[in-house]
Amino acid sequence: MAQLDTASLAIAELREFAEFDPAEQRYIRRGLDIGLARADALARWARNPDEASSIRRQTLAYQQLRTLRAALPAMQSGERMERFMGRLIALTAADLVEGCINGFAAYRFLYERLLGPEVRPWLPAAFCAASALPQIVPERRKVLLHSISEAAACAPGWSKRRPGFYPDWIEDQSAEIH
Repeated sequence: MAQLDTASLAIAELREFAEFDPAEQRYIRRGLDIGLARADALARWARNPDEASSIRRQTLAYQQLRTLRAALPAMQSGERMERFMGRLIALTAADLVEGCINGFAAYRFLYERLLGPEVRPWLPAAFCAASALPQIVPERRKVLLHSISEAAACAPGWSKRRPGFYPDWIEDQSAEIH
């Protein structure tokens, strides 16, 4: 029965990922390659000098992931929370400024995989704070802030279940067909 539940959850996550627009899907896969050290993101994802520069910025920003992961189990309040949230908001802002994450669902999907299920309670606050920063242009700020549902912002609890689906690079097989 547990195996069926795990498969059902993975399929639900796959469906959720399929609902994101292609730019979000690409950015999530790229972010997972960088954040989980799955592949050489620069070689895999850079199509031009601007993307190479973007990947370098993302790689630099994602150096905070190890510190954030280590801080999660001890999160309570006070100075630890301030440092944690400050870093999480800064990292979130770096991703949102890139312009490829268009809403809370894609952001949550990426960050649950980068940081684990323990980060879920912190994501709505970090997303709203980063979305409201002046680095985000007003029109985009409005779209981002409207993307978070009341249910997500006011959830009474969060699942501790680890994500089951981690999207990855897909080779273009059409070039091999003659």
